[in-house]
Amino acid sequence: MPADAGLLVRFWGTRGSLPKAADSAMLQDKLQAALRQAAGRRFDDDDAIERFIRDELPFPVSHTFGGNSPCVQIAAGDDEELICDMGSGARELGNRILAERGSPRTYHILMSHVHWDHIMGFPFFVPAFIPGNTIHIYGCHPGLEEAFRRQHGPPSFPVPFDALGADIRFHVMPAGETLDIAGFRVRSHLQLHGGDSYGYRIERGGKSVIYSTDSEHKHEDEAALADVAAFFRDADLVIFDAMYSLADTASVKEDWGHSSNIMGVELCHRARARHLCMFHHEPVNDDATLYRLLQETRRYEEISRRDHPLHVTSAYDGLEIRL
Repeated sequence: MPADAGLLVRFWGTRGSLPKAADSAMLQDKLQAALRQAAGRRFDDDDAIERFIRDELPFPVSHTFGGNSPCVQIAAGDDEELICDMGSGARELGNRILAERGSPRTYHILMSHVHWDHIMGFPFFVPAFIPGNTIHIYGCHPGLEEAFRRQHGPPSFPVPFDALGADIRFHVMPAGETLDIAGFRVRSHLQLHGGDSYGYRIERGGKSVIYSTDSEHKHEDEAALADVAAFFRDADLVIFDAMYSLADTASVKEDWGHSSNIMGVELCHRARARHLCMFHHEPVNDDATLYRLLQETRRYEEISRRDHPLHVTSAYDGLEIRL
């Protein structure tokens, strides 16, 4: 990226709670839908096929939201970057960085919390095995280092943490304070979740990204909602835990520590944020369901909008957003 290119946000894992692999039934549904839409068509060459797939098939037929658990990369034009969470998507991220830039490198990782779906990719993050690399892991939980070490211990994993070749350093951050990390201004925010989680406001070069996953927001708690809206204020991008429907968060899954698409819109409207990206997808939802939820959320944003439009997207593995 050129030095004046702003920020590039790459999504390597977007599922919540556990990874989800595509199964045969899902693939067959996609093939049937594509063949139905292609019925009677003639394709003279591969370019015609590619155009049909790219321009005419709907997203849930031609693509997938993916199945890795949370991992998001935020890169700046001077090659500095932050990584948010170490879910299973961290494996592909590490492999890509090594293929493109090699070692030695310094990595800066922000942890929302240390539930397993957010740390499970670290034992497969190849840069951690390579001498000469330095990895800084930041979080607000006092047990940050213990959680990473325990998943490397027997019987969970065959490589003990102390055998990793990289220089790995843990930093417990004071909650609510603003720190300078690799040229980014980073402020943490306590969130309602089992065992607590922390959102991050990440700023650089006049751009701001909110990374807010694993957080529950209750309609009746006006003071808490106002506090969150202030944290989101005027953000260019809000990466938001929209795991459940509004009905779920108010009934069967109340107090499960996650939020909804509707709450994401309402908070971003309050905050006058520019872009809501729904994240931490429910693993039982297939691509068609997630796409339908995106369309419904966009309709809700339109009818509830006041004087400030909000762009709404849904994260998928491989998505890139430039700010």
